[in-house]
Amino acid sequence: MSKIYRDLGVEPIINAAGTMSAYSGNLMHPEVTDAMNEASRAFVIMKELHLAAGKRIAELVGAPAAHVCSSATAGIALTAAAAITGTDLSRVRRLPHVEGLPHKIIVQKTQRMAYDQAIELSGCRFVEIDPTPEALEAAIDEQTAGVWYVFGSGMTGPDIPLPQVTEIAHRHGIPVLVDGASELPPVSNLHRYLDEGADLAIFSGGKGLRGPQASGMIIGRPDLVEACRLNDCPNPAIGRSMKMGKEEIVGLVKAVEIYMRRDHEADMLVWERRVQYIVEQVSQVPTLKAWRQMPYGTGQLYPFVAMTWDVSAVEVSYQEFFDQMLGGSPRIMPQQHNGSRQNGEPQIHLHVHTLQEGQEVVVARRVLEILGS
Repeated sequence: MSKIYRDLGVEPIINAAGTMSAYSGNLMHPEVTDAMNEASRAFVIMKELHLAAGKRIAELVGAPAAHVCSSATAGIALTAAAAITGTDLSRVRRLPHVEGLPHKIIVQKTQRMAYDQAIELSGCRFVEIDPTPEALEAAIDEQTAGVWYVFGSGMTGPDIPLPQVTEIAHRHGIPVLVDGASELPPVSNLHRYLDEGADLAIFSGGKGLRGPQASGMIIGRPDLVEACRLNDCPNPAIGRSMKMGKEEIVGLVKAVEIYMRRDHEADMLVWERRVQYIVEQVSQVPTLKAWRQMPYGTGQLYPFVAMTWDVSAVEVSYQEFFDQMLGGSPRIMPQQHNGSRQNGEPQIHLHVHTLQEGQEVVVARRVLEILGS
């Protein structure tokens, strides 16, 4: 299965770090790759495919409209562009030159994150505010194009709740754009943000949905979704470089179909069993504490293993542990965590939803070899 990587001189990993883009997202279902292979054998008109795929995904998730894009980060750039241009093609062609157009995007200071630079690709500029309704009201002016709202475990909080943000923004005729890229599961988040008033919501296709890694989707208000499409490839617009192949578009549609019919409770039971097994095994190490943990926040709700130990007693530092996990055979990628939400105590996290069947045994054995020796 991994010969194709080894032929390139790249040794695959057992991914215990979760669905991170740096570690190639998630694994696709065989039905997804089958659909992509079939899609590769015929030509289509890309506009027709984008419209049909968007219609199908909107039906599946219960959204007014949808658009498939090349990643959640591409979705960030496209939603910002849509807030500036609407469906006005003359504006689409102007970007990123925004002189004379509303182009300010309001964001709470507690919701800045590593990927929001994509907002500025459209020509938008951020206006940072304190997380209070009064600050939001005061920041809105004739140059405001939208309000940016981020969900995710890395946010520093507290924030103005989304329903309150949308109420204020809509009173001024301003759209609210939500980044929910990694916020699956639960499946209910696919409609939660729209239910709470968001005009557009962005999701990654290559994480919880298990679609192509280079895919994402935008759902929401039909006119703004259409504006995203106009700003995207194959049109001569800022999204031209964010090209989606026909194979990825079809693959994401298939992934959403699978996700919407999947038994998510059964998946959770599998993950819980893996967590329990690892916790029981690694707890044999003196001074090591291991426990089941869930992510902070309202999304990415996968149970995982958190571990700490007395470095002076075990004589293995966290960095040494990480290096030995990744440097062994097979290579295992854990997640280092600075413990900012756990009183600053460093931790190692072992995510199980990206493990294949039986790999929890391999991971637990390696932990015992490194820390128990």
